Parts: sequence; structure tokens; C-alpha cells
Amino acid sequence: MIRYTLTLVLGLSLLNVASAQTKPNIVIIFMDDMGYGDPECYNGFLYHTPNINQLAAEGMRFTNFYAAQAVCTASRAALLTGCYPNRLGISGAFAPWSKIALNPGEATIASLLKAAGYHTGMIGKWHLGSKAPFTPIHYGFDEYLGLPYSNDMWPVDYDGTPITDSANPRSKYPPLPLMEGDSVVRYIRTLDDQGELTGIYTRRACQFIRKHKDKPFFLYLAHSMVHVPIMASPAFRGKSGLGLFGDVMTEVDWSVGEVMRTLREAGVDKNTLVIFTSDNGPWLTFGNHAGNTGGLREGKGTSWEGGQREPCIMRWPGTIPAGTICNRIAATLDVLPTIVHVTGAAMPVNPIDGVDILTLLKGDPGANPRDELVYYYHANSLEGVRKGRWKLVVPHRSQTYKTYMPGKDGRPGRYAETDVPLALYDLADDPGEMLDVQADHPEIVGKLMALVEKYKADLGDDITHVPCTGCRAPARLP
Repeated sequence: MIRYTLTLVLGLSLLNVASAQTKPNIVIIFMDDMGYGDPECYNGFLYHTPNINQLAAEGMRFTNFYAAQAVCTASRAALLTGCYPNRLGISGAFAPWSKIALNPGEATIASLLKAAGYHTGMIGKWHLGSKAPFTPIHYGFDEYLGLPYSNDMWPVDYDGTPITDSANPRSKYPPLPLMEGDSVVRYIRTLDDQGELTGIYTRRACQFIRKHKDKPFFLYLAHSMVHVPIMASPAFRGKSGLGLFGDVMTEVDWSVGEVMRTLREAGVDKNTLVIFTSDNGPWLTFGNHAGNTGGLREGKGTSWEGGQREPCIMRWPGTIPAGTICNRIAATLDVLPTIVHVTGAAMPVNPIDGVDILTLLKGDPGANPRDELVYYYHANSLEGVRKGRWKLVVPHRSQTYKTYMPGKDGRPGRYAETDVPLALYDLADDPGEMLDVQADHPEIVGKLMALVEKYKADLGDDITHVPCTGCRAPARLP
């Protein structure tokens, strides 16, 4: 009887170990300001990205994948929580002195996976709170190395020289800190320092994979590039033959290759879901230091397709068919519930906006878990909705890059705004949003206006002064 009991206990223990080992590892590579048209496999411009291309060849490339908003902080909150950022009281791009942060009471991918037995690590740009207790290790990450906010939030001019004129608003920024956990380990003071970031992040990511290969892990690698000020390391500077942006894209592609090589060498690449995407579209006012949208309209800071439709590649051998393309709508909102499903983690207690897209990843015929998307910007301005092939843009005021010439070599051009009228676009035929077809499809306009009202009833709308009934409060700093 004792021998039988010991055998049973040992058998159950081995079963539990095997179950833990079959849980997939999760790696999210999140780019900053990378446009839909920047990777070569999305018709990138002349430079080569062979490692990103290979990721697409081994996985699924999405053509209608969206960030939740076209700005840094809001987009990152949505990725990690599965919620529209306005639901969480999050908007814009937090400054180092911002008085709000992501509420620590919100569940994140990291906190959910940590509770499910994963080792969790973040490397790179955080931008959801700049000081403890609002840094990554307080939101479910076991370890963190990176910048607390954007790499342009520093007291350095566009040419790389320190700003000494106190009349310049950018002189108010503190030195840019590279943090380990809650401690500053060094400051990023020069453009050459900026050029080290991709290498620093990549080496730590590979170290993380090697160290934790024997148990399930979650790695969130949030690159600072290709956000301005862009810079490549000496090993890549001048090597693309296509300017500094091409050099930076080449180095970012090298980073993807290093992560994939390390996964293979660690023997875990076949049991790892890799997600590669971006937080928003390119900051087009920076001209040759910004990327491109692949012909989509406008860019970062707008609710046009160029601001929110992003490159996205997912790879998971044995689950995601290799070399496939998904033309269905999906979003960063959907990453959390999908990861929860495949890892067996618990869903958040609070309501979220993401949907499980595992059926899309498997290539199931007819799968269409997300057929609609709402475009919010600013604090809570509803600027458009999409359902299937149709996008209705409602009246709002928008930034535009079409009025002035862009800047050059790291300096921005002038900004402009414009009033946007009601318009209907058929994104299947007109992804560049050039032709308003509302006169030809009044019934579609009516259906999408009903969808607008549905979202207003839950999330509200600042433009028409509808309060949000489904919103939750962010953390507020003293």
C-alpha cells in the first residue's frame, strides 16, 4: 500500500512537471513608432530585414492588426491589460512628472502569468509610471531593465548637444535613466548612448531566455527604437547604405535574429509563442528619421490607419501554420486573452475589451473573433469605428502631416491640425482612406452610427460630452 501510494504521488508529480513544461513560453517584441510599411516583408523601403522576414515565413503575418491608440502610454496600457486605455483613465504619453499611472489594481499579462507559475521579465521602454511603486516590478514582472519612458524625454537637443537654455521647455526634462528594478544603473546622456540601447536590451533578453529556459517564462522586450532620437551602434552605423533609419532598422532586425537564435539554442523555440508588433505608426514629422506607413493615411498621433494599423507577426510552430497571412481584424487588445487561453492562466476579474484570437492563429476557416474596432484618441474622444471592411470616421479635430514639409536629420517639421468631417471608407478597396463613399452606402453609415452609440454608452465620448460609465480610475500620485 505504501509502495502504491509513493508510486501514485511520484506519478502525479511527474505529470505536474510535464504539464508545466508543456506550457508555452511567451515572447512579445514591441517596437516603438515602427510603421506598417517599415519591415521588408511589409514592403519595407530598400533596406533588408531578413530575420523579421524569416519570422513571417515561419509564422503568420497580419494585415489588419491594430494598436488601441496611436500614442505611447495609451498603446502600452492596452497591450498589457487587454483594455481600451480610456477605460483605464490612461491617455497620451506620460511625462517623467506625470501625476497618474496605470492602476496597480489592474491585471496585466505579467501578473496573470506570474500567478500561473511563469517567470516574468521586462526589458526596454515601460512608460506607464516613472517611479516606484509604478514601475514594472510592481505589475507582475519579476525583473526589469530599461527606460521608464520615451527616449526623447531628456534635456538634449535634436543635434545631440545638452540644452542649456532654460527657456527651452525640453530643458526641464531630468537626465534619462536606465533602470534595473527600481534603481538607476546609468544615465543615457548622448546620442552614442542611445545607440547602445538596442544592444543592451538584446543581450539581456538572450540572457533571460538562457537563464529561464527550464521553466515557463514570459519576456516582454519593448525596444526604444525606432522612436526618435534614432541611433545605431557603431557595428551598424552606415552599414545599410540607406541612412540612419535604415541602419537602425538593420540593427533591430539583428536583435530579432538574436532572440530567435537564442530560443533555438535553448531548445525552446518550438514551444514559444513569439509576437512581433509596434505601439503606433511612424512620427512622420521627423522625415528621414521616421518610417513609413506603406501607403496608409497619416501616422502617429492620429486615428487614421497610418496611426494605428501596425505590422504584426506571430510564430508558434505546431499551432500557427507557417507562411500564412491573416486578413481579419485583430488588435493588441487581444493579446492578453489569447495568452491567457494558451497558458491556462486566469482571466482578469475586471471587464476587458480584448477577445481570444487563437482560432485565427490556428488558421481555422471562417474564424472571425473580432469584427469591429473603435478608434479613441486624447483622453476619451471617439473618432471612428470599424466593422468588417467599413470604417466610419466621425467629426473630430486631428493632427495632420499633410500641411507642412517634414523635418530632416533628427529635427521635426512643423505641426498642423485640421477638422475632420464625417466620412465612410471601404478599407478593402481603399486602405489609404482617400475616397468618402457615404453617399453610396447610407445604410452602412446608419449601422456604424449605431455602433458609435453603443460604444458611447459604455466608454463615453468627450467630443459629444457623453460621460464614461464603464471607466476605471488610474493611480494618482501625490
